[in-house]
Formats: sequence, C-alpha cells, structure tokens
Amino acid sequence: MRRISALGLLIVFNVLTMYAQRFDDKFTDRTLRVDYIFSGNANSQQISVDELRCAEGWYGRRCNLDKLLLRGNGQIMMTDTAACDTLYRMAFSTLFQEWQGTEEAARTHKSFENVFLLPMPKDVVDVTVELTDNHGKVSSRFTHRVFPEDILIRPASKAYEWQYVRKAGDSRNCIDFTFVPEGYTQDEMPLFLRDCQESVDAILSHEPFKSMADKLNFVAVMAPSVESGVSIPHKSLWRNTVLNSNFDTFYSARYLTTLHLKRLHDVLAGVPSEHILILANTDNYGGGGIFNSYLMTAAHNAMCRPVIVHELGHSFAGLGDEYYYDDQYEVLYPAGVEPWEPNITTLTDFSSKWKDLLSPEAKIPTTPSGKNVYSELGVYEGGGYQSKGVYRPVQECRMKINAAPAFCPVCQRAIKRMIDYHTKDVKDIK
Repeated sequence: MRRISALGLLIVFNVLTMYAQRFDDKFTDRTLRVDYIFSGNANSQQISVDELRCAEGWYGRRCNLDKLLLRGNGQIMMTDTAACDTLYRMAFSTLFQEWQGTEEAARTHKSFENVFLLPMPKDVVDVTVELTDNHGKVSSRFTHRVFPEDILIRPASKAYEWQYVRKAGDSRNCIDFTFVPEGYTQDEMPLFLRDCQESVDAILSHEPFKSMADKLNFVAVMAPSVESGVSIPHKSLWRNTVLNSNFDTFYSARYLTTLHLKRLHDVLAGVPSEHILILANTDNYGGGGIFNSYLMTAAHNAMCRPVIVHELGHSFAGLGDEYYYDDQYEVLYPAGVEPWEPNITTLTDFSSKWKDLLSPEAKIPTTPSGKNVYSELGVYEGGGYQSKGVYRPVQECRMKINAAPAFCPVCQRAIKRMIDYHTKDVKDIK
C-alpha cells in the first residue's frame, strides 16, 4: 500500500480547508430557492420573479462556485452587491426556450415555470438570469436584488420521507442524484424503490459513472400519486399524479415532461438533491432530459435502462443528441457558431472539442467505414438533428442510438469533467 507522507496529508488538509472557507466566507449552509416565470413567444422573452423560498442545508457544489464548465442556453449568476464580485454561476437549459422554436410559439404567447437553487448568501446580492439564443448571444437579461434577511422569503417545509438507494459519502463531497416517483400510488412505493435500484444499476454499468461511483449518491423520495400511471394525451389518458406530467410535450408523442417545476421542488423540500431523475410509472416509450433541470423516463418500458442513461447524458453532462433527421431543425445549430454541447461541433471552433483526441492522420470530416462503429473516433457528419453541417465523434454512441453499448470517448470525458466540476476544485476547466 502506498503511504501518504505527513506533508502530503497537510497539503490535502489545507486545500480542503481553503475550499471550505471559500464557501463558508460568503454562504450559509442553507438553500435559496428562486421561482421564476419565463414567458413570451417565438420572438419575445420576459423573465419575472415569482417567489423566494429557503431551506436548511445546501446540497449543490461547494467548489468552482464562480466558474462555468458549459455555456448552456442560459445562466444564473449571483453577485455581491457591495463588492461586485461574482459569487456563484450556473448554466442551464429550459423547456421554454425549446418551445420558442415550435410552430405553436409563432402564433401564441405562453408562460413556463422555472426554479433555481442557489446557496444562501450571507450578505445582500444581485441575482441575474440570462437567456441566450442559438448564436450564443444574450437574448434576455433580468437582475433583481436579494436580501437574505427578507421576512417574505418563505421557509420550505419537509414534505415527504426519503431514503438513500446508494450512499457513497457525505453530500459535501458527493453529487446527490435524487429519484422522484411520478404516477406511483402509496401501495406502489416498493415498486418505485425497485425501479430506483434498477436505474442505479443501469447508470453505474456505464463509464465513467462506474469508475467514479465513489462520488455519486442516489436518493429516493416517497411522493405518492392519487392515481397510478401517467397522462398520455394521444391515447386520451389523463391521470391525477404528483407532478402532473404528460407525454406529447410540444405534440411529440414520446416526449415526456412536467411543466410543474414549482411542484417538483415542493416535493424535494428538505431532501438532499443536486440532480433530479423522475421515474414515470408507465410502459409507454418516452422521456426527456433538460440540462441542469431534470430528466424523466418511462420506468417500465423495455428500453428504460438505455433511455435513462441517454437522458442523464443530456440533463447532467449537457451532451447533445447525435442523431439527425431531414434538417427540420436546421436553425438550431447555425453555421459559423460552435455548439456549447461538448460532443457535437460545426467545426467553427473544433479545437475546443475533441480535436486533441484524434490521431494526426485523422481526416476531418471522417468518412464512415462501416467498421468499429462504436469506437473509431473521428468527425462524422450528422448530429444535433441535422444531417449536414453538424458533426459527431463516432458513428454510433449512447447519445445516438439505444443499441450502443457505451458512451464514446468524447462523451465519457465530458461526463468525467462534469463529475469533477461538481466535486473538486479545478483550476483550468476546459
């Protein structure tokens, strides 16, 4: 066994103490929940504060507080009002922005709930929310001031019992992935726990989750629904469930989401939770994953295990879809703009993606060989829903097809970086 010297232990202790002090100097061990309403149509965006809440305990990251690993489709920033220092930043994506690209948004105006969890500051802060367009430019910005001692910040109360499905360590050093049941009645809670365990097994069978399992906690919340199952509008099925989710989001039959994010976070009050996984009690195929919001999947469909892993790639690691159609979403990744997702590129700034992983002899773009479709790293055209102008790392990957046995090397590196970003201070995040 390799021993660590006394000096080495002292250095580790000092580094950990430094990171803890950095958090403790500016924040208390509480969570500030900010509820927003995002509204608009295809051409306009409005951001409004709905309500502020607080809860005991902070289960988000305590390192890299003012750094971003990915740009996302939006960012929320907390700034010290007096010193003007950036204290905390988080990137995200929203269903609202996705909806703005639909045909419905061209003819009507709608509002969407969005909830963000921030560490509770010790002093007065300004919180800024920015939304960006598909050119990476800020399309909407809203700033409001938060006073930590504001008497109208409503305390959150514990709503449901919870338990660990798998505990690797303390929440201060690990990421808490929290399962929420959708469409499970009280009598079906044992079934929900079994589904949670199967989901954990599926996730930890894939690298790099498998080799980094010591950084991953999994929690289950016992939140029963009145009725069993979930709503499937195209089958005229409507159910009274705890999150009021449904298939047919944006009229896409397999797109399963909930728009009730305030209710979702009410369910999570008092629960260790940094990343949300919603299991839907249905065998109807479908799911969805929104970066730094939540993932949702049909728990009893035969493809549940590969789907939950795929959606976790979206919601946790910010990976893009690598499949493509007939360019009906062509404007999503315009030429001349490098996507923020780490596993797709327009070649505008390919050096920021996986160019360093390619051999010097690799051709860009790469011609599909039909061989080694799961491992031959290159630059293959087709991805991000577009058959032309967007490129992916391998011919087949977990972010492209359910049959792929693993994430490709590019996606694995992106997931590892995200786990590191949440669990240790990284000086140079790329």
